[in-house]
Amino acid sequence: MSGQTGNMPKRHLGVDGPLVSAMGLGTMSMGHVYGRADDAESLATLELAFASGVTFFDTADFYGVGHSQEVLRSFVKEHDREEFFISSKYGPMLLPGGVFGRMNGDPEHMKHTLAYDLKRLGVDYIDLYFPARVDRSVPIETQVEALAEMVDQGFIRHIGLSEASPETVRKAHEVHPISAVQVEYSLWSREPERELLSTLQELGIALVAYAPLSRGFLSGVVTAPGDFESIDIRHRMPRFNEENFQANLEIVKELGNLASAKGVSTAQLAIAWILAQGENIIALVGTKTRAHLEEDLGATMVELTREDLDSIDEIMQRNAVAGDRYGPAQMTSLNQ
Repeated sequence: MSGQTGNMPKRHLGVDGPLVSAMGLGTMSMGHVYGRADDAESLATLELAFASGVTFFDTADFYGVGHSQEVLRSFVKEHDREEFFISSKYGPMLLPGGVFGRMNGDPEHMKHTLAYDLKRLGVDYIDLYFPARVDRSVPIETQVEALAEMVDQGFIRHIGLSEASPETVRKAHEVHPISAVQVEYSLWSREPERELLSTLQELGIALVAYAPLSRGFLSGVVTAPGDFESIDIRHRMPRFNEENFQANLEIVKELGNLASAKGVSTAQLAIAWILAQGENIIALVGTKTRAHLEEDLGATMVELTREDLDSIDEIMQRNAVAGDRYGPAQMTSLNQ
């Protein structure tokens, strides 16, 4: 099985990088991180994405202790490997119960993890490989040098970073070209606009915006904290707790009114906003069902006018998002 029928717009992964779909599909939820997932539906969602023109697929070994990679493998084996782009992360040490522990950026650990990732995915190389967070105990230059060795040996093709500070990106880029930086970026998480976005534009690096719907809150379908299963990681995220939930829901309602007036969904408005922030930005949506994916795909057809963008900014300026995106411990791992 092979071939695509969609007309998904494409963007370069960095100035000199390959063309990939402007929207990518993240597989975190397929690893049972946001509650239980049905593998057959996950696979059908991957197939729909590919048929619709999505070529960028993101995963990690810690998504369900490798489960999302195993689901992706079932998809990969049915297609021509050269037709799509696999992005994968490594590093966090998992504690009992699936809780993330410390970040391990040791080069030998990376090589060991890469070997298992290649086997689990059933591929000879991974297109984009990078640490999920920056381990400050290992110089970033040392980490990138080790990744560059894997590029030279053909096991990976491009090097990325995630949640890295502009200073770290510059240091890494001097050792080996960095193709992309993955960071949470949405209407509710606009920290990259302070300095990172301009740094990436200057260096010709792509920004892969994960959680563009703020982990489903901006989808317009989340109504209460009780909507999530007990195993859902959102129960540990401040924006979803009882104290902050109602205030944030009011912001979603305002955005929803604007979306309705434009004839689109709240999710489509939020994703279209991300894509409008720069041609070097890839919107990484995460879903495990075809129904949600079909809605998200519609965002690539939404054109936002200057008036639309100003109206969105006005809503966000009037309303401060309640709560951080992570708990205190995880917040310290960002922008390193």
